[in-house]
Amino acid sequence: MIRVGWDELGDLGQYQSDTELKQALDAHWPRSSGGSLTLARRLLAFRDLEPGDRIVANRGTDEVLATGTVSGSYRFEPDSVEYRHVVPVTWDVSHARKLSEAQHGWRSTFAKVDAAFFARISAGLGVPGTQPAESHTGDPVMLPEDVESVLEALDRKGQVILYGPPGTGKTRLALGTALVLTGRADALSSPPEQRAAAQAEMLRAGRIHMVTFHPSYGYEDFVEGFKPDMNITGPGLTLALIDGVFHSLCAQASACPDEKFLLIIDEINRGDLPRIFGELVTLLELDKRGLPVRLPVSRRTFSVPPNVRIIGTMNTADRSISHLDAAVRRRFAFLPVGPDPDVVSGTVGPLDLAQFFESLNTRIARHLDTDHQIGQAYLLRDGEPIAAEDDLAAAFHHEVIPLLEDYCLGRADLLHRILGGLVDADTGRPALMSPQDLVAALASEFTSGTPGPDA
Repeated sequence: MIRVGWDELGDLGQYQSDTELKQALDAHWPRSSGGSLTLARRLLAFRDLEPGDRIVANRGTDEVLATGTVSGSYRFEPDSVEYRHVVPVTWDVSHARKLSEAQHGWRSTFAKVDAAFFARISAGLGVPGTQPAESHTGDPVMLPEDVESVLEALDRKGQVILYGPPGTGKTRLALGTALVLTGRADALSSPPEQRAAAQAEMLRAGRIHMVTFHPSYGYEDFVEGFKPDMNITGPGLTLALIDGVFHSLCAQASACPDEKFLLIIDEINRGDLPRIFGELVTLLELDKRGLPVRLPVSRRTFSVPPNVRIIGTMNTADRSISHLDAAVRRRFAFLPVGPDPDVVSGTVGPLDLAQFFESLNTRIARHLDTDHQIGQAYLLRDGEPIAAEDDLAAAFHHEVIPLLEDYCLGRADLLHRILGGLVDADTGRPALMSPQDLVAALASEFTSGTPGPDA
């Protein structure tokens, strides 16, 4: 079984939301705004574990004791002396191993285990920084919940837009979905360099196309248009009819009707969508796939095959969904991709990174809006949570601060409400300090308070 503390909360089943549990946590262990919300969400995730869910038991940050499969539902044992929150587990100690590199996110009671790391441990494969297990059992690749949501939306609607604040992993999710569509779901649980290689190979193969929209992107780039013919030399300018990226993709898809073809449009909201899509907006609807239209430039007949899918990514800090053309908006499913504190589970000196991350976003949402929160990518290095004070200081001063100053439009009072004591009262600018002092100041400003007991 798993047992954890926070016994004073009583049965976790009585809490209807993370907000209600946060209030109970604050009553017993006062914290700064936002910090206890992270813990509340983790406790509810612990409570809501279901039979079949997979977990890891660790000792410290550098040893796996076992992997486990949840075998029953959460229960509260009021007669126990301590650690009254219980979830039954079947343990497999054959996956035990010593890690040569610490997992920084494992300093807290609850942490999200990287899918690639877990898959390779449970399959008994060589994991970078680990000693191999003596025995193992193989496990099938399980699709992440967010990828499954995108696949379901594509099947239902044909095209989907992933929207959220900057740095939340929208493009990564789109590429991950593309890997599944091309039969490379195994790459989702591969180390970062292998996943990147699989993505590059996938894009070269031709079934997946990727493009970035921008203000000067037009119909002639997307569908068709006359452009200078670079194969003809000599005086004068010769124009040739050139197929755009979507026209080319649809031609390939028509020739291979049994395979799925996907177009990923990064920063879709930065383009003039009615001008780019033109008359093809109508053909995006699944019940109108295959219907022929005559293109106005070439007078050729064109249709969108049923096996074409589109994923767009949209940064809500640039433009909200409401600003999209209504006709385009009706033809896309929209899936939010929000900040994920679990991805940055770890500590930097006295600072709990996930609590800081969620506390900062709580303040941004309160004084600006949720569209201007920051994503977890700002606190990651090589796919792992920042662990060094110098790296955190660089990310905070060179990435987070400029972003917040841009959001605040020069209003020192607004920046002060978000960053509190980290803003110099005289200059209205963030105070300069050493990396060590900055970490201590962030901990004091965003995560101070008496922490809950550790299990």
